[in-house]
Amino acid sequence: MSGYLVGDAGELPGVALKAFLLYVTAVVGLRASGRRTLAELSPYDFVAAVAAGAVVGRLPTAPDASYLGGALTLVTILTTHALITRLRLTRLGGRLLEAPPVVLVADGRVLDRHLRRTGMTRADLDALLREHGVTDPGSVHLAVWERRGRLSVLPRDSPD
Repeated sequence: MSGYLVGDAGELPGVALKAFLLYVTAVVGLRASGRRTLAELSPYDFVAAVAAGAVVGRLPTAPDASYLGGALTLVTILTTHALITRLRLTRLGGRLLEAPPVVLVADGRVLDRHLRRTGMTRADLDALLREHGVTDPGSVHLAVWERRGRLSVLPRDSPD
């Protein structure tokens, strides 16, 4: 039973070393790719972060995986992410990789068709507006669901 719980104790230093090296490799690679907060993650940023985390989390305990194999996997993931990030800066890449902003409220009117397109309910919109201190959509000049999944709200200058 203790062999099942502990495994081959002689492998534990190697597991720890692989985990340390993969963690350092991931941190260096992610730092080189630029700063972003979790709230600003695009789908491709999220995939890169999850994939890197899966490699760092799995490979140290995989007896059939070497550090070099894990490092190559990490470098491939991060290089692919860097290429996609650069592609996003082109006109075609931006269209393919980024969702366009969607106007949800215009001159106090909630645009239900646009709301459905984003997959939000009226209750979702109301909650987001409350986060901006808005209790009545009628007081909003423009509310835009931005590319990064945040709501921008511009109040009306003067009520009708």
